[in-house]
Amino acid sequence: MRKEQRVKKNSEFQEIFKKGTSVANRQFVLYVLKKEETQPFRIGLSVSKKIGNAVVRNKVKRYIRQAFLELKEEVKEGHDYLIIARKPAAEMNFHEVKKSLTHVLKKGKAFKRSSSSGNVKRKQ
Repeated sequence: MRKEQRVKKNSEFQEIFKKGTSVANRQFVLYVLKKEETQPFRIGLSVSKKIGNAVVRNKVKRYIRQAFLELKEEVKEGHDYLIIARKPAAEMNFHEVKKSLTHVLKKGKAFKRSSSSGNVKRKQ
């Protein structure tokens, strides 16, 4: 993810916490805040030390970033997304992380229309 697509400042994180809406599953908490001035969506990641050591935390963050990269065509633009990883995320592989993120993004109505990865019918 490019720099302009990341939420980095503490004040931005706090604004999303206070004004955004949240949804969760067992592995992730998602906060969504509509921001008109940001054309592409931005993501912020929070992976606590409770998750594991630095290697584990960085692995979880890489998996989340890669999942967003693969889902970027389906995610609504003009929003800030804050993802907080919970403990079970530490034991997950990439495909499980992507599936769980897709689930929480659907719950948070973060996808354009109702299309999701793999559920699009194709002409034969």
